[in-house]
Amino acid sequence: MQKHIRGVDIKNGETIDRALKRLKTKLDTEGILEEMRRRRSHESTIDRKIRKARTAPKRNKVRWRFQSESQTAATDAPSI
Repeated sequence: MQKHIRGVDIKNGETIDRALKRLKTKLDTEGILEEMRRRRSHESTIDRKIRKARTAPKRNKVRWRFQSESQTAATDAPSI
């Protein structure tokens, strides 16, 4: 399993507080902070289904945004 190191480079003259804010924003957009909070305690199967249903529209919106027209046409084609 390959580990990915998350971090930010401190720019010349940048304060530590600003660099920490950029790091937190980066971790939040990647979903790492939410996953850490979720893994901190046990999640029942009902809670897991509710969480997945709540986040599904966001995942689908991102998926549709980055699909090309040919991929969209392929998924809309009827299956045999």
